[in-house]
Amino acid sequence: MSTGHILLLGLLAGATIFIGLPMGRLHDVGQSFKAFLSATATGILLFLLWDVLTEAVGPVEDALNARDWGQFSGYAALAFGGFAVGLLSLVYYDSWMKARRRKSFLGPGAASATELERSHFTGLTPARWLALFIATGIGLHNFSEGLAIGQAAALDNLSLAYVLVIGFGLHNATEGFGIVAPLSGDAERPSWRFLALLGVIGGFPTFFGTVVGQAWTSTAVSILFLSLAAGSILYVVMELLNVCRLFSSKTITAWGLLLGLTLGFATDFVLVAAGV
Repeated sequence: MSTGHILLLGLLAGATIFIGLPMGRLHDVGQSFKAFLSATATGILLFLLWDVLTEAVGPVEDALNARDWGQFSGYAALAFGGFAVGLLSLVYYDSWMKARRRKSFLGPGAASATELERSHFTGLTPARWLALFIATGIGLHNFSEGLAIGQAAALDNLSLAYVLVIGFGLHNATEGFGIVAPLSGDAERPSWRFLALLGVIGGFPTFFGTVVGQAWTSTAVSILFLSLAAGSILYVVMELLNVCRLFSSKTITAWGLLLGLTLGFATDFVLVAAGV
């Protein structure tokens, strides 16, 4: 398989994330639909959290079963450190941003309430920041998917490479839907340019991972990226659960969570059924 063919596979797998992004421009909807959308995104991310943690911990457990204590210590440190950085970096950043907003509100020439709805530095609303956080977490996860595609293609295992592209492509389509869920409650419609940025952040790492995977692979790097993704996804799940609670509809939230988890596992079952 030529390098160009390999890269095309990675590009196709990552590009499907754009399918769900136009949903972010839908605003003439009721509270119930917004609650359902946010809950479905949360369900998808809960599946991804389970998926990436399973993949990240797998090599750690293998090293432990082999009684390779040096490798086990190194892998465990990478997994725990990556997870902590992925989660706490976003927690502390969010706290820092909130402190900056409070300072602007209390200081001389205090900003208006409308101005405080946007970031002090970038002009992004909290909903758009959350969408960016979701895209970043998914992007880290998709990098590992690209590694798998690139490695399969480099080994000339064409059937495996095509199955991975189809499975990950379906998966990424649902992830695009999850990225824009917070935007359904924003007062202003996101521009197509902003949606394209979200797609690049979430989908391009699949292509980049394919480039790296067909040239060089590392279990340690894979563990680090997966654990970083898990930490960032957990933070986003916490934020989305807060959004769901504000909508005060447990029944709709439960159905949305169920649908999101079902979509996540259904796309994963495509790969399992193919024997990947």
